[in-house]
Amino acid sequence: MPFKFIISGGGTGGHIFPALSIANGIKSKLPDAEILFVGAEGRMEMQRVPAAGYQIVGLPVAGFDRKHLLRNISVLWKLLRSRSKARRIVRDFKPDVAVGVGGYASGPTLKVAEEMGIPTLLQEQNSYAGVTNKLLAKGASKICVAYEGMERFFPKEKIMLTGNPVRQSLTECRLTRTEAVTKLGFDPVRPVVLIIGGSLGAGTVNESVMASLKQIGDSHVQIVWQTGGYYFNDIKQRLSDSGCPKNLKVTDFISHMDEAYRAADLVISRAGASSISELCLLGKASILVPSPNVAEDHQTHNAMALVRREAALLVKDADARRQLIPLALQTAMNPSLLRKTADNARKMAFKDSAEVIADEVIALARQRRGAK
Repeated sequence: MPFKFIISGGGTGGHIFPALSIANGIKSKLPDAEILFVGAEGRMEMQRVPAAGYQIVGLPVAGFDRKHLLRNISVLWKLLRSRSKARRIVRDFKPDVAVGVGGYASGPTLKVAEEMGIPTLLQEQNSYAGVTNKLLAKGASKICVAYEGMERFFPKEKIMLTGNPVRQSLTECRLTRTEAVTKLGFDPVRPVVLIIGGSLGAGTVNESVMASLKQIGDSHVQIVWQTGGYYFNDIKQRLSDSGCPKNLKVTDFISHMDEAYRAADLVISRAGASSISELCLLGKASILVPSPNVAEDHQTHNAMALVRREAALLVKDADARRQLIPLALQTAMNPSLLRKTADNARKMAFKDSAEVIADEVIALARQRRGAK
């Protein structure tokens, strides 16, 4: 009888990419394994997971609103409904192991699995643990983490340092840097800066670029700027009014991220866990601009883990408009700093994270069947 696994969580690409990587890791080792995803209704996993070839069911769960406490009455009602639905899902699917990657949906799903005697494994992407994973830690069999020092959040004996799984496609680029830069229409002799704000973009980062168009145009540096779909039309209009420097290439979305990374000498990015794991694995110098709009300011904690090892530079969101692009132009023209930062980032990388986590998930499943 094939092994069965539930993988639950989502809400952002930072949760979904690791979840899919773990699923692919399990499938590569157990091709006949059955995997069911449990996500949150209306969130991006409900599209991304089926597109990757996996079945998903949604829970009517939502996050707590810390600013408007009265709105949490409906949140509590959704949580109760989600627990009830999660119980039905777990009872009908009968998984051998339930995996939680953080995000709204993993709370009710893994709590129900634990109550039904099913082993659970948590994957925590950030250096500052999320609320859901902290609440689930006591009942978990294993907790896979990406940073050292996580025993301040979790029981030490359950922790395994695995790193974060990243999109496998990023490591499979066949172009040289020269070929990747040429494909962008740029000069391979001049440095290239890649600006990414995540799939939705980052307003502060975008405004930082708009505030520095003259400096960009006057520089020797070439820039690829992913604005995000939400901001693209507005920025395009503003650039057509003000004029776009020839050394600035603007796009709403980058379909070949592997090639963009290969071309880049320096990357400007938010400090989400998946982005940081990608930068380390690919050995990229970076300037991180932590988002202030995340729980427990975890992006600053993520960024500081690299900054302390001279594996990245950091600009606060509040300072970005004034400091970000001048620092990027200066850093891009400093080959020794780029090399040192990139080398230090590479030293922090974890290879084969998805496979290592998949091995742990499968071991728990075999242990459970053996015990039964």
